[in-house]
Amino acid sequence: MTGTRLRVLLVEDDPGDAFLVGELLSDSAGAFDLAVAASLAQAQTLLANTDCVLLDLGLPDAEGIDGLRRLLAMAGSAAVCVLTGRSDEHLGMVAVAEGAQDYLIKGQVDGLLLGRALRYAVERKRADENAHRLHDVELLQAESARLERGLLPKPLMSSTTVQVHTFYRSGRAEGLLGGDFYDVVQTGQTLRAIVGDVGGHGADDAALGARLRVAWRALVLAGVPDDRVIPALEQVLVSERRIREVFTTVAMTTLDLDNDQATVRLAGHPPPVLLAGGTATLLPARTGLMLGVESRPVPAYPMALPSKDWSLLMYTDGLIGPLDQAGLCRLLVEAGQRTPPVPVPALPGWLVDRAERASGGRLADDVAMLLITRGQGR
Repeated sequence: MTGTRLRVLLVEDDPGDAFLVGELLSDSAGAFDLAVAASLAQAQTLLANTDCVLLDLGLPDAEGIDGLRRLLAMAGSAAVCVLTGRSDEHLGMVAVAEGAQDYLIKGQVDGLLLGRALRYAVERKRADENAHRLHDVELLQAESARLERGLLPKPLMSSTTVQVHTFYRSGRAEGLLGGDFYDVVQTGQTLRAIVGDVGGHGADDAALGARLRVAWRALVLAGVPDDRVIPALEQVLVSERRIREVFTTVAMTTLDLDNDQATVRLAGHPPPVLLAGGTATLLPARTGLMLGVESRPVPAYPMALPSKDWSLLMYTDGLIGPLDQAGLCRLLVEAGQRTPPVPVPALPGWLVDRAERASGGRLADDVAMLLITRGQGR
């Protein structure tokens, strides 16, 4: 900051002391622009263009530490130094503890010391603000990590006959999670999977998605019949949502691994895609109403699966915004026809990359995917 002009505001009601401060700054060999306010009220109108404030503790409208507290409350990013005639070490310690960057005593500072103190005060203030911003970022990252554990759990698997590949990509520039969620639970030879999307992208929507995901796992592990799971989730949604306009879409798939059977239930969500024999087919299940709109039974759509070598892709609608469902199926077929084919574990990331190329940039919506694979997956 050696060559930078500092804008200094002196809050001092004694014209003689104000003149002396001006002379000291002129002798400091530094670059300072000095403005003077005779009261705290007058200072408030000048703070917007100030780097550092020199505050006298005896003003017509403010006295002592109370005046310092009032100034700090409105100083914003400006550094504050106390400049007073009171040679009181305890008072100086209290002033610094309250947030002043320094405590200077009239008559005991020369121009060089005053100029250096002001520049150091500005630097310390900026360092403090950077530390606070870093702390805020760390808190935000910790919050995101907690939400991630709630929204994106490890699949609860006990079988090696199928594999589950998971994927999540935030649509927000900060990389924080939105309201998309997924989960997989296997009990015996039955595997249940869910993908859901809470409308919205904020922390409240992410927290709601985490509650719905936890509720779904609890219902499945408790042995609640499949046809009652989604209605129970809707009850949780209606009870926990912050406003009535928050809705949720879900796709739930139950896989009978012994009998090669899949049963799909959709509530406002796009249907899964089956990859088998070099083709990609949308499962013939009707979408139905979103949860939270109007309580209705969610129909079940059973269908046969190949005995081996298939993959089932479940996804949120952030993926198909720039593609549409037919385009998604074409990409899945293309992935298998490439030389070499896109590896199954890398397929979700490859799809997002192609979707972003189609949209001309980062996807605006969150994307969550589950890719459940048996055998070679294609």
